[in-house]
Amino acid sequence: MTGDVESRLAGVGEPPARSRGPFAEFYSSGKNPYESIPAAAYRQPIHRIKSIFNPLTLVSDPDAVRRVLVENVANYPKNAFERQFFSAMFGAGLLGLDGPLWRVHRKVMAPAFDPRSVAAYSQAMADSAAAFAERWASRPDGAALDIAEEMKRLTLEVICRTMFSDEADRLIDIAGDAMRISQSALDFTVLDFLPVIGPRRMRAKEDGLHAQFAAMDSAIYGMIEARRGNLTAAPRDLLTRLIEAEDPESGVGLSAEEIRDEVMTIFMAGHETTAVTLTWVWYALSRRPEIATRLVDELEGVLGGRPPTHADLAALPYLRAVVEETMRLYPAAPGISVRDCLADDVLAGQPIKAGAQILISPWVLHRHESLWERPLDFDPTRFLPGGAESRPRFAYLPFGAGPRVCIGGNLAMTEASLILAVLAPRFRLALADGARVKLRAVITLYPEDGLPMILGRRLRSDAGTASGASLNSAA
Repeated sequence: MTGDVESRLAGVGEPPARSRGPFAEFYSSGKNPYESIPAAAYRQPIHRIKSIFNPLTLVSDPDAVRRVLVENVANYPKNAFERQFFSAMFGAGLLGLDGPLWRVHRKVMAPAFDPRSVAAYSQAMADSAAAFAERWASRPDGAALDIAEEMKRLTLEVICRTMFSDEADRLIDIAGDAMRISQSALDFTVLDFLPVIGPRRMRAKEDGLHAQFAAMDSAIYGMIEARRGNLTAAPRDLLTRLIEAEDPESGVGLSAEEIRDEVMTIFMAGHETTAVTLTWVWYALSRRPEIATRLVDELEGVLGGRPPTHADLAALPYLRAVVEETMRLYPAAPGISVRDCLADDVLAGQPIKAGAQILISPWVLHRHESLWERPLDFDPTRFLPGGAESRPRFAYLPFGAGPRVCIGGNLAMTEASLILAVLAPRFRLALADGARVKLRAVITLYPEDGLPMILGRRLRSDAGTASGASLNSAA
């Protein structure tokens, strides 16, 4: 695997030449377990990950990925442990459900995330980003920031305003406290997979999560009750759309408890993943200033200094390409949930026995040598119009695929793009001297000790110097 060191994600380096054995636990905490996957996995269609528990079969062949996630999806349900975990985190939300009830929820919720609805949320997103930009503008050049925390705060504000409109302010601090505390529940060690001990630890995590979210639960239930009492006066935000949502066949909507659970799912999954994607965008742009310049050129050419709107996004292909390339190398969710194989099957020409546990990892898939040219280089041009024609459909899965593809993928792309369109023309960020970026992957991929960066103003004269030739030669 080759590539300019300045194009690589810090902390990745070369994968180990060979497997570290069954005691190099993939389920260990405090690190990015995907970094322990050996180099051979980035060349093979199927790779077996050894474990003192059930071994994992890592699938990286696009046709095999299609079979698991689409063509034979009924044979590959989500792993029971993961369903239990997500149910503890989100209750009866989409991530914790499976089977007929999941299908009902998915169908009921779909209209709240369709393109027209996402466009309606866009103004709140852009307004939140603009207010955030003014806070940055009040800070001096050279101010030190933890960009990971900054992006968490911004995306929390965005999702609160998108979901709760004028009632967002009182939810931001409550939700922020709950989110920070709940991170401890995401840590898993070998003990969590042991008989007797593991179930007890899971129950303790569930009890802790319920206590941490009690204040937020109370506020959400209060808003649901108030809005149901006068829906005609309710703001047209995401919460109202969930309250109004009905199964088109049965006419049945979501209960207050189900709405609460879906709200928590959107909060935890959507807020965190967008925050870490933006964190890695800033990191990538700081290491590739010529790419940042080309991005600013495009933004200035289309927007001319005015705030972005949803309609502008179609005219900003390089902006989208930067976000997509970031999600390729820095996938917010580096592993799609483990799937259990119910009946014998064949994947990429290899027999898969019933009972096997299947892992599809965007972390590996997006760096696979058979699928990507210069896989470790950060090169947004591969996502410009026409670029997708040269690669298999299932080589790139930032939001998963198949029936369980992320319902909020379009919402997340819109949010990340609008935030970047507001901030990138005004600010540049440089990695702080001596900063070491250590990756951690639990559900999301984030910098373990934060990402210290230095804030600077971007002058209008900074734009207009990039060219396609300089980008290609630097990639």
